[in-house]
Amino acid sequence: MATITVNGVKQEVKAPGDTPLLYVLRNDLELTGPQFGCGLAQCGACSVLIDGKEVRSCITALSDVTADQEIITLEGLPARWAKQKHLSAEEAKTTLHPVQQAWIEEQTPQCGFCQNGMMIKATELLESNPKPTMTQIKEAFTKSGLSPNLCRCGTYVAIMDAVKHASDIMAGGAAGMRG
Repeated sequence: MATITVNGVKQEVKAPGDTPLLYVLRNDLELTGPQFGCGLAQCGACSVLIDGKEVRSCITALSDVTADQEIITLEGLPARWAKQKHLSAEEAKTTLHPVQQAWIEEQTPQCGFCQNGMMIKATELLESNPKPTMTQIKEAFTKSGLSPNLCRCGTYVAIMDAVKHASDIMAGGAAGMRG
C-alpha cells in the first residue's frame, strides 16, 4: 500500500512500487488526463506536475513519489489555480485554469492526444515565467525536460498562441472561465 497526494487529495493505492505512476493514475485512480504515448518519456503525453515540475509519469515509479509530494494532473489544474488565487470553494467549482481556458478560446487541439502534456508543460512554464517570449515558449517545449513535447498533428503554432493567451489571462488576474 502506498500513499500519494493527487490533485490535493491523499490517496491509498495498492500497487507494487515499480508500477509506473501513469498506470496508477489511469487504472487505479481513473484519471484520464495523462495519456500513454510512447512509454519512454519521449513525447510528453503522460506529463504531470510533481511539486510544480513537469514529470513524465510513464517512467516514474510509484515508489519514486512520496506522500508529501503534490502530484497534479490535468484534472487538478482548476483547483491549483483556485488555490493560488484564493478563490472560494464555490468559485473553484466553476473555474478553469487559465491554460485550459486559453486552449478552449484558441481552439488549440486537433486530435487532442498531446494536449495533456502540452498544458502541463505550459503550466510549469507560466508558473516560473509569467510573461515568456515566443523564444522562451519554444525552448520550454523543445529543450527543457527529458525530451521535446510532441504533437503528431503539428499544432505547435496554435499551442504557442494558447500559451501567450494564458499568460495574458494570468497577468490580467482573471479567475478563469466560469460555466
